[in-house]
Amino acid sequence: MPARLCCLVAVLIGLGGVVLAARSAATEPIKFADSQYEPVAWADIDGWAGDDHAAAFSTFLASCRVIATTKQRVVRDSGPVADGLKDVCTKALAAIPLDDDGARKFFEDNFSPVRINKIGDAQGFLTGYYEPIIEGSRVPTGEFTAPLYRRPPNLVVSGRRKLGDAFPSKGVKVGRRVGRRKIVPYYDRGEIEDGALDGWHLEICYLHDQVDVLFAQIQGSARIRLEDGTILRVNYDSHNGWPYTPVGRVLIQRNLISKDEMSMDRIRQWMEANPDEAKDVRRQNKSYVFFRITDLSTEDEAIGAEGAPLVPGRSIAVDHALHIYGTPFFIAADLPLTNDKAGTKFRRLMIGQDTGSAIVGPARADIYFGAGDEAARMAGRIKNPGDFIMLLPRDLDPVEAGRDTPLPPERPSAFGSVSVSTMDDPTAVDETEPQPAAVPAAKPPPPPAAVPRRKQRQQP
Repeated sequence: MPARLCCLVAVLIGLGGVVLAARSAATEPIKFADSQYEPVAWADIDGWAGDDHAAAFSTFLASCRVIATTKQRVVRDSGPVADGLKDVCTKALAAIPLDDDGARKFFEDNFSPVRINKIGDAQGFLTGYYEPIIEGSRVPTGEFTAPLYRRPPNLVVSGRRKLGDAFPSKGVKVGRRVGRRKIVPYYDRGEIEDGALDGWHLEICYLHDQVDVLFAQIQGSARIRLEDGTILRVNYDSHNGWPYTPVGRVLIQRNLISKDEMSMDRIRQWMEANPDEAKDVRRQNKSYVFFRITDLSTEDEAIGAEGAPLVPGRSIAVDHALHIYGTPFFIAADLPLTNDKAGTKFRRLMIGQDTGSAIVGPARADIYFGAGDEAARMAGRIKNPGDFIMLLPRDLDPVEAGRDTPLPPERPSAFGSVSVSTMDDPTAVDETEPQPAAVPAAKPPPPPAAVPRRKQRQQP
């Protein structure tokens, strides 16, 4: 039976969405939710031999330093893939420095390449993001009127008393507490723009208008150039819990911008030319992002959700409900890097170091392009299909693991004795505390199929 057919699976997931079935006493191949995948040979990966492996290794090391020094903060960052990456990172940190040939050999010796896609899709999908440089002021003026807010003190997550720095981006109920137990939906974008947070003294700084605020929120970080020339660095901190609606989709649905001409630049042009209509379009996206000030210098790159500095052209945002931060992906695509035509071959090993609310699926990535206008133009043009080769730690090789999987027991004879027993459902949860239905929640995972067990960033 072909390997692809053997590996085609759609299976239930545990907490956080990462499949935890892997090597155990009775070794099972690792599997991923709603995904099809097949092992590939290094020699069959288009562009692998020609990549700058030393640059990819350097980016991978940045993730390894985080993995080696930070305790896993959430359940989805534990399990076989996380453990396998930690083992590989230990080897990587001990191996430095490596030249290009040494880096390539390291990846080939310690990982197994697996082509991955969502079931039914022939390719994955790529977009781009960047860090905008925006004019601003520490105080409101006639020119700077739109506040950029830090996290409100009445923003809570159901079931968590303390949030700390790592605010959960997906799969939680976010709202504001009323009384001791009741949680209601937090103010949406329209209510906040209308002044719901006035008087809370949450203003980090002020931007020209709400369009600038929206673009900072879409990208998840920004460099604010204040009136005295100081650069203020801000990064994603938290969100209001409402589902994200891309304003680009709203503009297309209303026939205000065609799908073919849609880009970040085009959205900004339309909103600046149509301020009254833009107000209503913005409010269709009820999601709202809050920021924090960072201590990054002007020369430093933005920090991704993993905690590692992002590397232009090497860092990607991935679906953190499926993938572990630090996972390498070799991506092959033809991208419009220099103009609107997808004419540039992009064959590059990337590292998953960030996430975003619109980044959903096993073969979905947002490429980080850096800061400034040129990065903005490049990122704004990317909306292209691409091939995704995920690098799994070699110990989790699905083919090698599959070879050790025991055969099912022989079926009993029709004349033999048959015993019938019952079993408690190990996935059942004893709901002892009522959950508020009014708070927007992420959709639950799909029910288990009859097969073996197995990014904050946003998009315009």
